[in-house]
Amino acid sequence: MTVEALAISDVKLITPPRYKDPRGFFSETWNQARFADYGIPGPFIQDNHAFSTGIGVLRGLHCQIGPNAQGKLVRCVRGAVYDVAVDARTGSPTFGKHVGATISAENWTQIWVPAGFLHAYCTLTDETEVIYKVTGAYDKAAERGVIWNDPDIGIDWPVPADTVILSDKDKILPRLRDLPPLFHL
Repeated sequence: MTVEALAISDVKLITPPRYKDPRGFFSETWNQARFADYGIPGPFIQDNHAFSTGIGVLRGLHCQIGPNAQGKLVRCVRGAVYDVAVDARTGSPTFGKHVGATISAENWTQIWVPAGFLHAYCTLTDETEVIYKVTGAYDKAAERGVIWNDPDIGIDWPVPADTVILSDKDKILPRLRDLPPLFHL
């Protein structure tokens, strides 16, 4: 397994090994002890599976605040996505900064997005499937979000802005600067 800290070092890109033979492959995508050695502690309490049709489906920027703040271990098992984490921790030297990486079924990478970060991904292929583990229970009252194209954050999404496909909820999210502090260091 390889683990690479991204430009915001709390966010990590993980590539588990795939053991191939004529039947296909086997891969251990989560091992509590091994991942804890790399600063990805869990415990994970829920798995989520999302299917998206079309290129340019953008889900995010989302987080949960309070006791159910979620760390996420995200992997793409079909197709490819550009995955982004935005530091939303007031007092952090990287507050409002983002990191992104392409994760795909082909490159077999995963991304660790700790609690305290906004998270989003944009599909790069048709019929994309993403599976992710979370460390906190879903809590609708704790949901928060930031508009996907917040100019202060400046994410360079890999699809033209006029082709992005958003949920109605994600179309009307505020800018980060218009929200009260979400997380504190």
